[in-house]
Amino acid sequence: MGIVVDSMKGVFRLTQTAKVLGTTGAKWIVGNRPANPVLLRTVFEDLGATYIKLGQFIASSPTFFPKSYVDEFQNCLDKTSPFPFSVVKKIITEELGCSPDKVYSYIDTKPLASASIAQVHVARLHTGEDVVIKVQKPGVENVLLTDLNFLYVTARLLEKIAPQLSWTSISGVVEEIQKTMMEECDFIKEANNLDIFRAFLEETGNEDVVVPRVYKQASTRRILTMERFYGSSLTDLDSIRKYCDDPEKTLITAMNTWFASLTQCEFFHADVHAGNLMVLDNGKIGFIDFGIVGRIHPGTWEAMSDFISSIMIGNFDGMADAMIRIGVTDTDVDSQTLSKDLQGLFNKMDVMVPDYALLGDPNSDEDEANNILMEMVRIGEENGLHFPREFALLLKQFLYFDRYVHILAPELDMFVDSRLSMLH
Repeated sequence: MGIVVDSMKGVFRLTQTAKVLGTTGAKWIVGNRPANPVLLRTVFEDLGATYIKLGQFIASSPTFFPKSYVDEFQNCLDKTSPFPFSVVKKIITEELGCSPDKVYSYIDTKPLASASIAQVHVARLHTGEDVVIKVQKPGVENVLLTDLNFLYVTARLLEKIAPQLSWTSISGVVEEIQKTMMEECDFIKEANNLDIFRAFLEETGNEDVVVPRVYKQASTRRILTMERFYGSSLTDLDSIRKYCDDPEKTLITAMNTWFASLTQCEFFHADVHAGNLMVLDNGKIGFIDFGIVGRIHPGTWEAMSDFISSIMIGNFDGMADAMIRIGVTDTDVDSQTLSKDLQGLFNKMDVMVPDYALLGDPNSDEDEANNILMEMVRIGEENGLHFPREFALLLKQFLYFDRYVHILAPELDMFVDSRLSMLH
């Protein structure tokens, strides 16, 4: 019976998708034609959770998408339409087996944030603690599975119809996104991630960084009740100065904590955008939202470090060697050919030493840097390399940290500063 119900829900979801696409097409025909990035973003939002998550992927992947799309899809990060508070109460009641009033003395009916998979409400426990409740959107798991299976089939067809697209591994990207998104639907895993990261902080003697406490008596697979943090986003320089005397030192602490987690914790935080890193009102740094994490083999991180070092000095042989160690392949990759292809890329773009183009020179053109990184990935793929999800996750976090450096510490060189433990 459950299989039949799930199948019916899947058919209904595909019908919804067809309706949204048909309506958009009809509007286009009669002349309602916004700019392409705006059009795609509105379609994604109309299609719901899965496509909003894909929009977030676009927003955080300037390496692979044009700047106009990256900028437009910033609106997918935490500005999605909320679901009614009556539904929130119903979900909490179902999950905890009692009325929310039995657990919380207060819940703000207006959400603090609403994203693709869940929305967050401020609340207070009867024992007096200020908390936030992360509530999963109803039916989101079934929607994700239906949408992503549809996208996977579509990607496979595209790869067969247009073999030149196969280097992008579209179907592989969809598979990785599906794995990530389904993990995000299990808040018990996120609660465990918070406990593991807190233990890592304690074991490394790090008293400057904290993660929210989880109230497990008020948490399940679909709701997560956590300590509420008070402070400011890592990009809000004016507010940060109220909480700490040295924003640069604060940023270095946050970065060193993240770098240490790559080798000393079971996982690393794989979504350190500004909403997930806070400077608290007591001066400490708060890492929040551990729904997306990455796991990296020590050898892969060593290769990634060598890759960055080689970029800094324009060592194309070193870049090729590191890319081969990072990538996954079932063929023998010729490192000399890969090195020559990389050198040819930079010669063609008239960039002899690539560090200025790639690693955070504020005077470099951002689109050029993104294009070069995209071309490097393409060259690796053409030489038989397929890069694991962790490679993309690591690059994305470096882009986030590079942004924070420009805002909080513009004189800091994150690749050579001895206060940073990234490469040593």
